[in-house]
Amino acid sequence: MAHLDRPFDYLVPAELDADAVPGVRVKVRFAGQLVDGWLLERADDSGHTGRLAYLEKVVSPEPVLAPEVARLARAVADRYAGNLADVLRLAVPPRHARVEKDVRARAAAPDVPDVEPAVAGVGPAVADVDSAVADVDSAVAGVDSGVPDVGPAVPDVGPDAWRDYPAGPALLRALAEGRAARAVWSALPGEDWPARYAEAVAATVAGGRGAVVVVADNRDLDRLDAALHDALGPGRHVCLSAALGPARRYRAFLAARRGDVAVVVGTRAAMFAPVARLGLVAIWDDGDDLHAEPRAPYPHAREVLLTRAQLGDAAALVGGYTRTAEAQLLVETGWAREVVADRATLRARMPAIAPTGDDPQLARDPGAATARLPSLAWTTARESLRADLPVLVQVPRRGYLPSVACAECRTPARCPHCAGPLALPSAEGTPACRWCGRVAAAYACPECGGRRLRASVTGARRTAEELGRAFPGVPVRTSGREEVLATVPGGAGLVIATPGAEPVADGGFGAVLLLDSWALLTRADLRAGEEALRRWLAAAALARPAAAGGRVVVVADGALAPVQALLRWDAGWFAARELAERRELGFPPAVRMASVTGLPAAVADLLAEARLPAEAELLGPVPADGERERMLVRVPRARAGALAGALHSAAGVRTARKAAEPVRLQVDPLALF
Repeated sequence: MAHLDRPFDYLVPAELDADAVPGVRVKVRFAGQLVDGWLLERADDSGHTGRLAYLEKVVSPEPVLAPEVARLARAVADRYAGNLADVLRLAVPPRHARVEKDVRARAAAPDVPDVEPAVAGVGPAVADVDSAVADVDSAVAGVDSGVPDVGPAVPDVGPDAWRDYPAGPALLRALAEGRAARAVWSALPGEDWPARYAEAVAATVAGGRGAVVVVADNRDLDRLDAALHDALGPGRHVCLSAALGPARRYRAFLAARRGDVAVVVGTRAAMFAPVARLGLVAIWDDGDDLHAEPRAPYPHAREVLLTRAQLGDAAALVGGYTRTAEAQLLVETGWAREVVADRATLRARMPAIAPTGDDPQLARDPGAATARLPSLAWTTARESLRADLPVLVQVPRRGYLPSVACAECRTPARCPHCAGPLALPSAEGTPACRWCGRVAAAYACPECGGRRLRASVTGARRTAEELGRAFPGVPVRTSGREEVLATVPGGAGLVIATPGAEPVADGGFGAVLLLDSWALLTRADLRAGEEALRRWLAAAALARPAAAGGRVVVVADGALAPVQALLRWDAGWFAARELAERRELGFPPAVRMASVTGLPAAVADLLAEARLPAEAELLGPVPADGERERMLVRVPRARAGALAGALHSAAGVRTARKAAEPVRLQVDPLALF
């Protein structure tokens, strides 16, 4: 609860003195109840003048909360107007007693083999720990603060590492020398980014420091895991992600906390990983919404890692094929330097990219403006298949026909029960509601009475069906929510994938077709253009260079800014343009903005209690879901701390008087509308 977000003093009984070290889990009496907490600091006396209660129990003598992570958690809670207890739930996985016992036994008897090694995984369900303690600066007893000497020496990074980027070798030298270099990296098309990250990590470890790397999903994690195994050797790193069960994830966490490994990689579960002598934090594809934590206080992995770099004087690397407005702000403020290739190198690595909606193409094919697969895209796919090269087709929507309409009057087909959109699961399937799941077998259009339906939006499975008929005898594979392919063979074949599920082809794709661009560009989202470019560049990066026959066709008007950035492969230009527009309009990251969502009376109550900065602007209210509404509060970036503090204090006032209706606070949410 917000009004209890501060440290509390307790006496340590003599029988717990040896185990009660900073960082351990404890149980204490609080308001008559036995609750969980963290021991943050030992002191000889207390400034509290009243009577102090005793610790009830040390849950485990394992000091799992590192002081550096405690400081980071406090900073993250303050930045996002949240509670320290909520951040610690994200930072430290739930205890697994059997794993803890095994690890301690092996530490006492080093010859005992590790029968359950820590391997790659993904983040778990986090236990609900009601902690009423806060951030301290204390040393954790009994933990080696140095980077361990595990296995053979890390090999020197070769002279060819990062050679395609003029500033790349200097970045590696800075990492090897332990300097806090900060870089925003724009990767070349077809770049083996896991190998580049592994080289950066190897340089950091060679300099005697540790590293934390965060990626968006398990596919990226598997690739990075393999690259680090090659660069560092076995046993030099662990992976943290939600795909592991509680036992294996906790084992990997303890390996990092005890200093057995110097490198932790993973999904956003790894952003708080306790790495000793941290020298590098890195994130790949920071624009992916999977980096945003869906649990309070809703931190973003990029912001957590950058805060960590600032607090710990560590290097930072933000990389991707595209560049977010937030990363561009780091470059423009001088906090980070950009690492990009020169134009000659870029042109040699790029595939040939063409839009279907420019004037020359429309003159040759007037139907290209409305066709889902214009002749240019069709011809490009056919030529690649004839050359025995694979073709990737990116479709923004999964399913068969995720949206249908009346075939007579084009009125969108909606569920008669809840008004949700109807969808067709297959060619012979019965329309069903995407919201409530009810089947609408006897659907009739309320406008004209028609019973026939037509496609409004075509999904990946319907696209695969149509292309399979168009290219008989060619293997057709789909990659999406039901099954995500990691790799595909290099021969002739069609791969239909939703964004983020594109596999890597052996030797690269001969052609990449980017369909239904309107579905990405017309979303009511501040980041619609940025997200469209991110998805397009990620797919286009899988194509061969133009000299090797690689071609990309985007079904869109070539005059649009995201399409222009794709044609030139210039994510930096688009990010600078996007940031300038947001600065002019007053949107993040040029300003700090908080979202306050709840029932109207609850929102008004919290804002009335908040002592907002004088510069604060209130925007709204606007409808949210159900009966709730949303208010936006905007302040200059220099007043970000004051805004977060005011909202957190107001939330504390409401929890102290046990206000019935909750209010959701989010600072710089990904979705503003």
